[in-house]
Amino acid sequence: MKEYTVLAVLSVAATVLADRASGIRLLSRGIYYLFLAIILVFKLLVNGYLTGREIVMYGSRFSLGVRIGSIPVEDFLFGFSLVTLSILLWEYFKSRPA
Repeated sequence: MKEYTVLAVLSVAATVLADRASGIRLLSRGIYYLFLAIILVFKLLVNGYLTGREIVMYGSRFSLGVRIGSIPVEDFLFGFSLVTLSILLWEYFKSRPA
């Protein structure tokens, strides 16, 4: 079973559901995608270095084996979830009364 792939897809689904359930609608904001593109540039640099030099290695039996450069596609899914959920939580707690 491709556990890393399954968990990555589940993390994206949970993040999208959290965006809808919270009412924040981060994924419908244009500025969010600009921010995501900036994060993507740094992800390519740092993660590309780590996976390209084999400092971080992934077992092919746990993932699809599809890579963008040297980075497994699942890392992009987890990165999306991590960044998006962090912003969602920030926005959620910022809008709550103290």
